[in-house]
Amino acid sequence: MGWVMAGDYEVGLDGGKVVCRNAAGRQLKSVPAKLADDPAVMGLRQLSEWLERHERQCLADVEKWMVRSLPVPLAVIARVWPDPAWQSALRDLVVTGPHGEVAGFLRDADLDRGLGLVDLDGDSVRIAPELVHLPHPVLLDDLVDLREFAVELGVEQRAQQLFREVWRRPASLDAEATTVEDYAGGAFKQLRFLHGRTTQLGYRVRGGNAVCSVREDTRGVEARVWIGDYDGYEETETGPLMWTDGSGKVLKLGQVGPVAWSEGMRMAAALFAGRDIEDEEQAA
Repeated sequence: MGWVMAGDYEVGLDGGKVVCRNAAGRQLKSVPAKLADDPAVMGLRQLSEWLERHERQCLADVEKWMVRSLPVPLAVIARVWPDPAWQSALRDLVVTGPHGEVAGFLRDADLDRGLGLVDLDGDSVRIAPELVHLPHPVLLDDLVDLREFAVELGVEQRAQQLFREVWRRPASLDAEATTVEDYAGGAFKQLRFLHGRTTQLGYRVRGGNAVCSVREDTRGVEARVWIGDYDGYEETETGPLMWTDGSGKVLKLGQVGPVAWSEGMRMAAALFAGRDIEDEEQAA
C-alpha cells in the first residue's frame, strides 16, 4: 500500500477503505474530519469506488460467460488474468474440454504457457485450448462429487458455478406445455416492490416481464415471468414462467434446453421468494 500526503498526514487505501497515519507513522482509527475535502482523500475515495465497480463488473461478466455458455478465447483470459479483479472472478472455476469432460480448476493463465489447472487427481497441469469453456453447473456430470472435491481442495469460487442453484427438467414433464406454474401467484403489495426485486437480482424488466437471457447451442433463449406493467403502487403477483426464442415465439417445454430451464426456474423461484408471506399466513 502506498501513501500520499494530505496536509500534515498521509493517506492510502487498505482493503478498499481510505486509511490515515500521522507524521509519526501511527495509523489512526479514522480519517480526521478536517481532511474530508482534501484532494488526496477525495481522489482515493473516487478510486475506491471505481475499483469496487470494476470488481462487480468483472464478476458479472464472468457469470454472464458461464450462464450464456460462451466459450472465451484463451488470449482474453490470459490478458485479463494479471488484474486482481478479473483473477478473483475467474479463479477456481471449473474448466471443461470441448466435449464437456472436466479438465480442472482454474489457477493460472498465461499467453505462452496456457491455463494452469488443478485436475481431479489434485495434480497441477497445463492445457492450451484455443477456447476456454466455463460451463454452467447443470451441464456438469457428477456435480455433487465435484462439489465435495472442491470443498476438500478449499476451492472458493467468487462466481457462482459449482454452488449455484440448479433445476433439472423433470422426466414427467408435459413436453407440449408452454408454461410452468410452480412459482406463479406470488403476491406483492405494490408493483414497484416486485420490479425493484427483479432489478436487484440482476434481471431486466421489459414489457411487464422479468427477463433472463441465455444462449444455448448457439441459440438465444429468454425466460420470462410476468410481473405487471401498470401503476407502481398497485398490487401484483408473479405470473407463470415461459421461454421464448430469438423471434419472441413461445417455446414448448420440450424445446427448452437444460441451461435455459435451470436459469428460468432460478429466476422464477428468486422472484417468488420475495412475495408477501404475511398475507399468505393470514389467509391460512
